[in-house]
Amino acid sequence: MTRLLIIFARNPELGKTKTRLAKTLGDETALAIYYKLINKVQEVTADLPIDKAVYYSSFIDKEDSWDNNKYQKYLQKGATLGEKMYYAIEESITNGYQQVVLIGTDIYTLSAEIIMKSFDLLNVNDTVLGPAEDGGYYLIGMKRPEPSIFGLKEWSHSEVFSQTVELIKNQGMSYGTTQALSDIDEPNDLKGTDLEALI
Repeated sequence: MTRLLIIFARNPELGKTKTRLAKTLGDETALAIYYKLINKVQEVTADLPIDKAVYYSSFIDKEDSWDNNKYQKYLQKGATLGEKMYYAIEESITNGYQQVVLIGTDIYTLSAEIIMKSFDLLNVNDTVLGPAEDGGYYLIGMKRPEPSIFGLKEWSHSEVFSQTVELIKNQGMSYGTTQALSDIDEPNDLKGTDLEALI
């Protein structure tokens, strides 16, 4: 079984990352938090027994902290977030991967166990979702690409997870879910984590 973990990552540029945090905390603090988030994802994923790929938002960086020996590197393509996720998953499955799971870099509590569980859920489901506590999702996995699942008109609202579930059901596809986790988008999301020390 060939498995690929896709990590969507923004290139860490001042003023262009964690913009909702930056409105309150300033660009420099927001960027520092983003570096911490990247480091956490690297700690969690580096030694997973699966293939891994980073999809960058702006440009492919061969000299950054993502180990070139452990992570394939690609550029996101598409206009909307949905298109970008679909194209990355579709490209990976076309290249021969049988199970593909995509995550972002906003979930500080994401663990290796949750990631591997998501792949195991694909053994018995067509898709898998990791619900975020704000109503979105932090993880999506598939065995075959289905563009309609990524066809939401808006992506920053509290119904993203539930609407995506309906799109999956409309295709007659089954889905499994991992545990709900909180993403880091607002200053309140930092409470209870060691990221709080940065503010």
